[in-house]
Formats: sequence, C-alpha cells, structure tokens
Amino acid sequence: MVFSSSLFLFWFLPVFLAVYTGCPGRLRNSVALIFSLIFYAWGAPLFVYVLVASTWFDYWVSRRIHGCAVAEPGNSRAGLRQLQVSLLVNVGLLLYFKYANFFVDQVDSLLVLMGFHQVGWTKVALPIGISFFTFHKISYVVDVYWRRAEPTQSFGDCLLYLILFPQLIAGPIIRYHDIEAQIRSRTLSIDQFWSGVERFTLGLAKKVLIANAMAELCDPIFRAHPDMVPMPYAWLAAVTYFFQIYFDFSGYSDMALGLGRMMGFEFRENFQRPYVALTFTDFWRRWHISLSSFMREYIYIPLGGNRVSPFRGYINLWIVFLVSGFWHGASWNFVIWGAYQGFFLTLDKLFWSDMSARVPKLALRVSMVMLVMVSWVIFRSDTLTQASQLLSRMFFGGGPQWFEYWHTIDSRLDGQSIAMLVVACACSFLPWSERWCRWEGRFLAWRNTAAGAPVMVALVMVVFTLACIRLVNSAHNPFIYYRF
Repeated sequence: MVFSSSLFLFWFLPVFLAVYTGCPGRLRNSVALIFSLIFYAWGAPLFVYVLVASTWFDYWVSRRIHGCAVAEPGNSRAGLRQLQVSLLVNVGLLLYFKYANFFVDQVDSLLVLMGFHQVGWTKVALPIGISFFTFHKISYVVDVYWRRAEPTQSFGDCLLYLILFPQLIAGPIIRYHDIEAQIRSRTLSIDQFWSGVERFTLGLAKKVLIANAMAELCDPIFRAHPDMVPMPYAWLAAVTYFFQIYFDFSGYSDMALGLGRMMGFEFRENFQRPYVALTFTDFWRRWHISLSSFMREYIYIPLGGNRVSPFRGYINLWIVFLVSGFWHGASWNFVIWGAYQGFFLTLDKLFWSDMSARVPKLALRVSMVMLVMVSWVIFRSDTLTQASQLLSRMFFGGGPQWFEYWHTIDSRLDGQSIAMLVVACACSFLPWSERWCRWEGRFLAWRNTAAGAPVMVALVMVVFTLACIRLVNSAHNPFIYYRF
C-alpha cells in the first residue's frame, strides 16, 4: 500500500483518521500501531513477522544496554557487546534479504568464467522498506547506548517508532532521539491537523501531477535498448528523470510530514530545494537530509569524522557514500553512484568549496545541474552498460534519427506533460530572495485570517481533487522505492 493509491486515499486514511482522532489520547499509540501493522502487512504479510520479531530483539537488547549503564556507569564494555550483537543481527538481516541475491550472482559469474557450475540458489524476496526500518532500528539501539535517549517504556512504543506508517516504507529516516518525547506524549490541535492536510496535499500533487507525468516520459526510454535511443531522447530521459526523482521523493516526504502532523508528530524536513545547490556539499545539505544526517552521525563521526588526518577524513567520506550508494540497492550502479558523490564531495573539501566563491553563481548552478543529472542516469539505469551507453548518446550522439523513435513517445509528449515540465523547472529553479521571503511571510499571515482561511480550504480541495482525478484516470503510478 502506498500513499498515492486509491486504496490508501479513499479507504485506509479516512478510516484511520476517524478512529485515531475519535479515541482518547492515551489510546492513540495503540491505534497508530494497529493501523501501521495493517499498512505493512497489506503489502508484505509474511515479512511483518520478521519485522516484529527483530524489533522485539532490539527492544530486549536496548533494555539490557540501559541496565548495564545503570548498574556500572563507568563500564561501557558490557553495553558495547550488547550493541555489537544488535548491529550484527540488523545488518545481517539487511545483507541477507537485500544483498544475498546480488552476492550469489557475482559468485556465479566468477564460477562460469572459471568453467565451474553455478551455485544452486533460491531467490530471496525483498521486504518492502527494509533499508529504512533497518536504519531506524540502528538509530534506536545506538541512541540508547550513547545515552541520548531512554529505552521505550513498552515494547509497543518501540514497535510504534519503527513501524509508524507515515515513514515506514519511504522515509524520511527519523532518528529515535528526535521523536522519543513525541512517542511518549503529544498533543493534537486543529491548526496542526489542518497544516498536515495542506502538506499532505502538496506532496500528493508533487507525486501524482508532476512526478508521474515525468515518469510517463522517461520510463519508456529507460526500458528501451540503448542502441534504439537517439540523442534527443537520451536527454529527454535524463531531464525528466531528474525531475521525477525529486518530485516523487520530496512528494512522499511531504506526505509523510503531513500525515505525521495529522497524528500530532513533527518530523524534520527532508528536502530544501536541492537543485539550486552550488556545490555537492551544498546539495547534500538539501537533498534527503535525513539520510545525510544519519550517515554523518552514525557512520562518519564514529569513523573519526574531521578529527583525523585529512587523508583519513577523505577515506571516511568515501566509505560513507559507498555505503550510501549500496544502501540504495544491490547493484553496481548504486556503488558507482556512491563513489561519484564521494569523488565530488572530496573535491569540495580539497579546493572547490574555496574556489567556487570566485565563480559566478549561474555557472555553478548550471554545472551542478549537469553533474547531478549524470549521477541520476547512473542511478536510474538497470546496468552500468545501459548507463554508459545512454551517457554516450547524450554527449556524443549516435543511434537512429530522432524521428525514427518518435512513435514510442509521441502520445506521451503532449501539452499536459510539457506544462508539468515547465512547472517542475519553475518550482526547482526559481530564485529564493529576501523579497520572496517577505511575500511568503505575508502569505502565511494572510492564510490564517478570516478571509484567507476559506480560500486555502478551497485551494486544498481543488488540488486534492485534481490529483485524485489524475490518479484514477492514469494507469502509470510507479513506486520507485521498491528497491530500497
């Protein structure tokens, strides 16, 4: 079940909100937990048992870690052993379910190359959202070990943190110490609820109206054999996926934040206009902020961060982004994508962050758009061969003439898709000056007035209706997080 589906919008969400808001505050955690279990079990009925069982293990380990810290405040060895066991179990489950098939395929390729028979192997099914909830489980246990937070008062609260459906299968990655107090106690106001409705509707519109329109243009090109893709369509695929992944992912994050507010939770922002970034360092401060924060706090800093020699610091940075790339999926494409990010981030630290201050901002933004677009082609392609061939088409041409390929895409490249492409460009690249900030402040003040509130209600209803009409009338509603 995904947020941008008729089942979720017209059945699950209304029933959940009716029960959740209608019950006493002390029962809302239980209601949220039950519906979150239903939400996950709907798409993965067997894996929900794995999730619950492994969560019980983490809850038990966290209590033991806390007990060791209380019993022997100056001795962290016992707690460290418990932490290591938990990390071994969680990372082991992630490696098995997500990467076992990949590793066996690599071994089989080597065996065939050496003239041996392949390994007999039954493909392992991938649990939905395993990358996200594994990071949440690590955050919970590590935060307890670091004494950033207390273990949950009950197993139900621990399970709720891990399986809370707004962030369960597509993020954002919520660190336990950021939400600990809200799990224990929170209030729900009408203003907060309505703010959540507005944010959810914004995310739904970004996903359904913009991202899905971009997917209809780029998906057929990425599915085609690279030899059949001429230069103009290689660029069309790169440009439209550039916008699809942003509006799809940020749209899902907006919906998650909106759902959280409807439930009384406040999650941290996950995107801050990343395509206006001037450097890769700036880009990763704006893109998937929750992943960047997790990687920095739980991997980069424990490795030594900036407290080590410059060379070791660069190695740590590469390790972090190689892990980040492989975290996204079991494919060499993701590894290369991670190395690509690490390379340019290393250049930033070496000299580019200082030199970029003397380069015109327009030149920096154009170069960043091109470099990020190349990275998304690597990220989206099924194989490294496909990525290299598409990039070759983009920059060196070749392939059939553009009109020979027109028949596969002409029905999709209509006025509506072009309009959504223009909207995507405007939303991604419009400058955000002090004047815009002043106008935003005035708008936010006006929307809460007696005249502005009805207009906002009507606007939200119109946007929600348009998104639902598009959703119902379109058979193309991809879920791009299935690999994560």
